[in-house]
Amino acid sequence: MEKQKLIRIFDKQANQYDNKREDPQQKRWRQQLLSHAKGEVLELAVGAGANFPFYPPDIKVTATDFSEAMLEKAKRAAQHHHIAGTFICSDIEEMSFSDHSFDTIVSTLSFCSYDNPLMVLNKINRWCRPNGQILLMEHGISSNPAVSVVQKALNPLLYRTYGCHYTRNILGLITESGLKINKVESYWLNMVHLIWASPR
Repeated sequence: MEKQKLIRIFDKQANQYDNKREDPQQKRWRQQLLSHAKGEVLELAVGAGANFPFYPPDIKVTATDFSEAMLEKAKRAAQHHHIAGTFICSDIEEMSFSDHSFDTIVSTLSFCSYDNPLMVLNKINRWCRPNGQILLMEHGISSNPAVSVVQKALNPLLYRTYGCHYTRNILGLITESGLKINKVESYWLNMVHLIWASPR
């Protein structure tokens, strides 16, 4: 999909993301993952700031998103939750930071939308400090054959509507990138993964 069209899809969804009420399980997942964040944090595709209630105090977040509408929601969420943040409206696939810039790099439910997720993982590896951590909550193809067939059938429509691929092999991509996986918890027929990783 042409990138500007994808950005427009997410711009239109900003209010929906801002008003979204996740179920208690999803909130627990965020809390479980993000309680480990520390120091200088880079959050990819921050959306409307759904992670901000779950960060520990005394961190500093650099939050990125290619949707200006999403970023405006995230700025308000940061104020509400007393998050010290820098906000950058840019496509992460085109961004550049100095190597070893961040103690923690966070992505939640963003790798479904990248054109080149492996390239983004390679960037994350460079941007993370050698003793840093990479915290991911991502969704992808189910290990259940019947569910995966439905995901594959619906994927073209869902991508056109929501800008999201439902058939990515998230653990396979991370393994291919060479990131060191320290811990994984998988849920919902292995469609959702919480991943604690380190740079290679």
